[in-house]
Amino acid sequence: MVRGLRLIATGLLLCVLAFLTVWGSLALWFQMPGPTVVRLLSAGVFAFLGLAALAALLNLATRRWLLTFGVAFGALAVFWASLVPPVDGDWSPELTRQVSGTIEADTLTLRNVRDFEWRSDSDFTEVWTTESYDLRSIETVDLYMSYWGGPTMAHLMTSFGFADGRYLAWSVEVRRSVGGEFSPVGDFFKSNPIAIVASEEKDVVGLRSNIQKADVYMFRLDVEPDAARRFLEEYVRQANRLTERPRFFNSVFSNCSMTVLQMAKAVGADLPFDWRLIVNGYLPDYLYRRDAMNSDLSLEALYDLGDITEHARGHGLTEGFSEAIRVDVPNP
Repeated sequence: MVRGLRLIATGLLLCVLAFLTVWGSLALWFQMPGPTVVRLLSAGVFAFLGLAALAALLNLATRRWLLTFGVAFGALAVFWASLVPPVDGDWSPELTRQVSGTIEADTLTLRNVRDFEWRSDSDFTEVWTTESYDLRSIETVDLYMSYWGGPTMAHLMTSFGFADGRYLAWSVEVRRSVGGEFSPVGDFFKSNPIAIVASEEKDVVGLRSNIQKADVYMFRLDVEPDAARRFLEEYVRQANRLTERPRFFNSVFSNCSMTVLQMAKAVGADLPFDWRLIVNGYLPDYLYRRDAMNSDLSLEALYDLGDITEHARGHGLTEGFSEAIRVDVPNP
């Protein structure tokens, strides 16, 4: 029995060492300052030390390699902790400004609300506005899913509807520099800060449906007005925190869906952990089974009726966009 426990412990240590070796090598590749050859060399050396430590654990090499790897990983941990998101940068134009807001009594005032006029990904007119909203008049909360990785991965956006007919959409995004490329692996290793965007729907939603040609679905959520208000206020709090102290985007732990779900939990939403919170393309299925959407229809029907892509492209990115995309979408 003792031998069996030792084998299990050794197996667990091997898994931990293998993970740390892969993680550390990738962290150095993405974050080590200097030219490519320096990054490649540092990642290669760390990988070699990790492999040597694995060999030592299997009694194929001297145990000194375990200590050497431990020292190397400790140095990497210190370096990793020292990395902080940049405050200023040559940001992509649509992410140059971070929304912020103030709440006085029942009035929310937002600065840097985005309302770009999109003609293509590279042809647009920048428009940033300051808007005020009556928090007592929130009537709806809608979820948008813009699918980019087949049925498994999507970009999540939320939108709050007000009694005066206006809609305020929110999107948690990677704040990339000009010319920056999409890299889910790189974004796991502190490559870019996170940004919270507040926008007109014809901007942030229309960009994906009409310009990027993604398939976009709307799901109307069953949320009480008081809970919707708390949820919106949490968005504002998190946005304000980013203006004071930027933080990194993370492909798994602080992405577009996990950040929103953490905000929802912060205001009392009961959202126990589920694999569909990670594989976020299936998030509507998770919410449907928790009675957060219209339960009189099947989930398949909600997908079918919530496909706003054709309405969005048919109407165009003009006034009346929000009303046009809601045709046939069932209420919660």
